Amino acid sequence: MPIAYPSQRLSLRFFMLMLVLFLLQVAYGLVLATQQVDPTVLAGVLNFNIVRAEHLNLGILWILCGFIGAILFVAPLLSKRDIVSPWLIKLLFYALIAIAVWNFFTLRLAQFGIAGWWHGQPWLQQGLEYLEPGRIAGVLVLVGFAILAYVVLRTFPPMRQWNEIHWGLGIGVTALMAVWVFGLFYVARLDLQEYFRWFVVHYWVEGVWEVIHITLVGFLLVLMFKVDIKSVGFAVFWGVALVWLSGLIGNAHHYFWIGTPAFWQFWGSLFSALEPLPLVFCFWHIYLDAHANRRPLENAPAFYFILGSVVLEQIGAGILGFSMTFALTNVWSHGTWVTPGHAHLALFGTFGMLGIAAAYYAVPIIRKAPNYDQRLGKLGFWLVLTSMLGMAFAFALGGTVQIYVYRILGLDWFGGDVSRAMAPFKLMLPLFGIVFALGAGVLAYDLLTLGRRLHAPAGPDPRVAAHGNFTAPRPAVGWGLPLSGFEAGIWLMMMWVFGAIITLGLLSFNLPRVRVDGDPTLPYLLAGVGYPGLFLVTLAFVWRFLASMEARASAPMAATDVSGSTAGAAASAQAR
Repeated sequence: MPIAYPSQRLSLRFFMLMLVLFLLQVAYGLVLATQQVDPTVLAGVLNFNIVRAEHLNLGILWILCGFIGAILFVAPLLSKRDIVSPWLIKLLFYALIAIAVWNFFTLRLAQFGIAGWWHGQPWLQQGLEYLEPGRIAGVLVLVGFAILAYVVLRTFPPMRQWNEIHWGLGIGVTALMAVWVFGLFYVARLDLQEYFRWFVVHYWVEGVWEVIHITLVGFLLVLMFKVDIKSVGFAVFWGVALVWLSGLIGNAHHYFWIGTPAFWQFWGSLFSALEPLPLVFCFWHIYLDAHANRRPLENAPAFYFILGSVVLEQIGAGILGFSMTFALTNVWSHGTWVTPGHAHLALFGTFGMLGIAAAYYAVPIIRKAPNYDQRLGKLGFWLVLTSMLGMAFAFALGGTVQIYVYRILGLDWFGGDVSRAMAPFKLMLPLFGIVFALGAGVLAYDLLTLGRRLHAPAGPDPRVAAHGNFTAPRPAVGWGLPLSGFEAGIWLMMMWVFGAIITLGLLSFNLPRVRVDGDPTLPYLLAGVGYPGLFLVTLAFVWRFLASMEARASAPMAATDVSGSTAGAAASAQAR
């Protein structure tokens, strides 16, 4: 399965950089988890706030590298020609490295109170969460986004020939640049500064990134399963429309407690409640696309991570985001561990897993290793999926305890009362973090060396090399039976039932019995049922979905053609 256009090779360097930055972020995450247990670790050398800033910044950078790599790989297929101005893409690659190195050193200046003020702007670092780098890095990032938008839009055919995939990526790369502008100026008033900071953070993550995510997921499914581009285009159109219709005003759930007018509590709660709609739509469409023609999984790790991306988007951004997005629940959850449980699943799950999925699809094609051993990719997937859910579990239950002891009982944070109450969950973080680091290492090793390791020659059936255990056609049994739409709907409903229990648990902190009398029984009970139930159902559903897909490898070869090419997929994806 050769690449269709030579310029697609440019995506490889971004995927490799993605893996390096990913490993660095995981290393900082392990330090953070250790400091949660013992705050004196590296105190005065790498303080907690510095490690956290580096961890967040690296996460944003490697996710962007994954996006850029995926866009550069699919853009020529959508355009039926090579990328224009490849020298600009090479410049963008080195600029990303320079930004990563620059941020590595300048973010540490916060420990010494140095921001690099000049003409009323912090040029070295500004300390705003998710936007920690200073103005120098911010301007360079804007130039990088402008390069990406220029190259993609110039590569695409004229707009009259665009389909929904073109429009999704075109809007995505343009908005990526436009929204960033709101993070390039400093406002002395904290409430106004927060107002514009959330313009960038929310409209990026819950707006622009979602548009790119939905579009890339759709086109990768076209490439993998040869599904109808019109059907996928329909899903992309409505997914993007729902993201913007709900997300534009849904941003107001960030305005509840920063000094903005009280009317935002109503409008923010209302429109934020609608934000899971496009996520449910995306969840349902991956089922439809994967079951459109019963094709066996040729590239299992790529699909594993696509499915993981959509499912964790549903759990992290959809259900957990929904549970804490109302003013009556957010008043308790904001600023507690409940938030990072949602954030880790939403950021890594939705966007990080998509970048890894794109890498697993593109790297074997670029390195001419279509029948690579897929077992390491599958192992890495299960390690990072289960450990990320484990970390979210620790954050969620630890956050529930934190709400009670800190905001209901009013115990002292700095005196250590709250920390002692949360100790069991703080111990869970480094344990799950080690498992996650192991999974990240497996994935990085597999992708960095894919196509370069010695491997056994493929047998007469290409699925032998891919899955390692194919012997003969056999009927599917148990969880390998085909997954019906009705059953998929039941799984989705179960997830939302546990999500409703979690939401009721947060709402129960408003009851006089809890808030006044100090009885934690109801919120603890609901959290103790809701969070474990949600995460166990999630694991079971992913296992069930993938088992049914893997069972297709046991179907007779005559049933499907597993020798499709990227060029053939590209031909099916042209503008209508």
